[in-house]
Amino acid sequence: MESISDTVKPAPSPPEDEQAMPRHVKIAIGLPILAAFVMILNETVMSVALPRLMTEFSVGAATAQWLTTGYLLTMAVIIPTTGLILQRFTTRSVFVAATSLFAAGTLLAGLAPHFGVLLAARVIQASGTAMTLPLLMTTILTLVPAARRGGTMGFVAIVISVAPAVGPTFSGLILSSLSWRWLFLAVLPIAVLTVAVGIALVKNAGTPKPVRFDLPSFALSAIGFGGLVYGLSSIGEAVGGHAPVPPAVPLAVGAAALALFTVRQIRLQRGDAALLDLRPFRTRAFAVGIVLLLVSMGALFGALILLPIYLQNVRDLTTLETGLLLLPGGLAMGLVSPLVGRLSDRFGPRPLVIPGTFALALSLALMSLLDQTSPVWFVVLAHVLTSLGIGFAMTPLMTSALGSLDESLYSHGSAILNTLQQLGGAAGTALFVAIMTMGADTAVKGGMTPVSAQAAGIHDAFLWGAGLGLAAAFLSFAVRRQESGSAEGGLVPH
Repeated sequence: MESISDTVKPAPSPPEDEQAMPRHVKIAIGLPILAAFVMILNETVMSVALPRLMTEFSVGAATAQWLTTGYLLTMAVIIPTTGLILQRFTTRSVFVAATSLFAAGTLLAGLAPHFGVLLAARVIQASGTAMTLPLLMTTILTLVPAARRGGTMGFVAIVISVAPAVGPTFSGLILSSLSWRWLFLAVLPIAVLTVAVGIALVKNAGTPKPVRFDLPSFALSAIGFGGLVYGLSSIGEAVGGHAPVPPAVPLAVGAAALALFTVRQIRLQRGDAALLDLRPFRTRAFAVGIVLLLVSMGALFGALILLPIYLQNVRDLTTLETGLLLLPGGLAMGLVSPLVGRLSDRFGPRPLVIPGTFALALSLALMSLLDQTSPVWFVVLAHVLTSLGIGFAMTPLMTSALGSLDESLYSHGSAILNTLQQLGGAAGTALFVAIMTMGADTAVKGGMTPVSAQAAGIHDAFLWGAGLGLAAAFLSFAVRRQESGSAEGGLVPH
C-alpha cells in the first residue's frame, strides 16, 4: 500500500477551475492518453498485415484472423472487471501493470518465431489495453472539475476514434518498406517509456478500498461478453461459408451467460459486491448516451472495414494508397474533438450531438452511392463527414454519460462504457460485412461480375447503415444537459 502523501486529491473547487491544470493532473491524464493511443493504434494494424502473415507462417485466413479476434475477445473479457480493479488497487499500480503488459506483449510480438507466440503476444497486449481506457476515464472524472471535463474528454475521443482510423495508414506505411515485425518494434520504445515515466511520476487518484472478487461473476462475464464478441466477429465468415462454428452458438451461449451475469450483479450490488455495478443505467443521461455511443462505434468500425475493401477490391488501390486516403478523416476527428469538448463544457451536449448524428447518417447515405466510377475525392469527403459527425457526438456523449453518475460509480460506469463500445464495434463490423456479403452473393447470382457485385453489396451495407444512423439522429433529441452527480432516473446512492 502506498502512502497517503502519494495520493492525488480530487479536483479543486469551482473558483480554481479557470486556472491552469496542475502538473500532477496533467501527468496523471497525459500519460494514459499517450499509452492508450499507442495501444488502440496497435489494435487495428493487423487488418492490413494479415495477408503477409498468412504467407510467412503458412496459415489460412480463418487462423490468421485470430490475431484480431483474439485481441477483441481479451478486451471483452477483461474490461468488465476493471470497475473492481480500479477500486481495489492504486492508480499507479494499475497504470504500471497495464503498460508493462502492453510493452511485454509488444516485444514478444516483434520477436515472435511462430504464429502461436504471436497470438499469445497479442493477448498480452490486449490485457494491458483493456485496463488503460477505463483507468483514463476514471482519472479524468476524479481529478478534472465538471466544468472542464468536456475539453479533457475530447482527447479521450481522439484515442477511441482516431487511433483505429490511423492504424491502417500506419500499417500501410510500415509494410511498404519494412518487415511486419516493425509494426510492433516501432512502438516498443514509446511503450517502454510510458512504463518508466509512469513508475517515476504517476500518483494516485482516489483511495483504494477492499472489494470482494466474485469468481462466478467473472466466469459469467467472460463467457457472456466473450461469446457475444466472438459470435458477432464470425458472422461475416459465416455468411461467406467459412466460419468454423455457426455464430448462433456463441451468440446464444453469450446471451444466456450475460443474462445470468446481470441477475447476479443486481443481487450483489445491494451489498456493494458486484463485479460490474449496473446502477449507472438508472441514470437517464447515461443510458441514452450509451445507446448513441453504441451506434457511433458501430458506424465507425463498419466504415473502417468496408472502405478499405471498396478501395482495394473495387477500385484496385494499394494498401498504402488506401491508408493515405483514410488519413484525412482520422486527422479531422483528431482536430475537432478537443474543440467539441470545450464547446460541450460551455453549451452542453445537445447542440453538438444532434448535428453530429445527422451528419453521420448523411455521410453513410453518401457512401451508399459509391460505385466503380466514383471519384476518389468523393470517398475522402464522405469519410471526413463521417469522422466529423462522430467527433461532434462522441465527446459530449461520453462526458454527459459519465459525468451524470455519482462519484462512487465512476469506475463501473467507465467499465460499462468501454465494454459496450467493444460490443458496438464488433456488432457494426458484423452488420456491415454480413449485409455486404449477402448483397454481393445475390448480385453474382443475378449475373454481375465479381467486382460489380462487391460494389453492390457495399452499397447495400452503407444504405442500412444510413438507416441506423438516422434512427440514432432522432434518438439524439432525447439528450439533454444534466448536472454531474444528479440522480435523475432513480440513481440509488451507496
